[in-house]
Amino acid sequence: MTTVYLATGNPHKARELSEMVERENLALRIALAHELGGMPEVEENANTFRGNAILKAGALVDRIGRGNFALADDSGLEVDALKGGPGIHSSRYAGPKAKDEDNLKKLLAALRGVGECDRGAQFTCCLILADAKGGLMEFSGVCRGRIITRPLGRGGFGYDPVFVPDGYDQTFGQLAAEVKSRISHRARAMAKLVQWMGRAGED
Repeated sequence: MTTVYLATGNPHKARELSEMVERENLALRIALAHELGGMPEVEENANTFRGNAILKAGALVDRIGRGNFALADDSGLEVDALKGGPGIHSSRYAGPKAKDEDNLKKLLAALRGVGECDRGAQFTCCLILADAKGGLMEFSGVCRGRIITRPLGRGGFGYDPVFVPDGYDQTFGQLAAEVKSRISHRARAMAKLVQWMGRAGED
């Protein structure tokens, strides 16, 4: 059976993709990088989500074996009023060792005084699927919304408590996990990936 090795140690990402693969009844196994000895250190110094995802997939692809895949993602929050920032720096917006609450505080401070109509934002995810032959496939997902002025909800992580997706009146920190897992940027990118894998398996 073909295995997709995720360029991460995050079990949540593996579970999310595994559930989607099972729903589509695909003959794929999802595994974390630790099965290959762990995820190598990667300096994420590209200037795009795509570039950083390629770096992470490339660090793992030599270990995956013929017929298997390496899957990497890079994602972040892009705020219109900050000209797309924090973007690729989302996880370290307040510094290299910043915690979620530090990044959140810096974001809200940067948007202080910005009116509600100008607080548009989006979460963006880029997935890169690499094979042992050097082939790359890209799948992206975007979730548009807006940034509110104070955190609401204890669910999720990162910027979730201040992001209200379009069509909803609750933040990602308040919405049920099953809702977020359907409409999030990563879920939308993964849905495209799973759809492609389903078609590829029919060939």
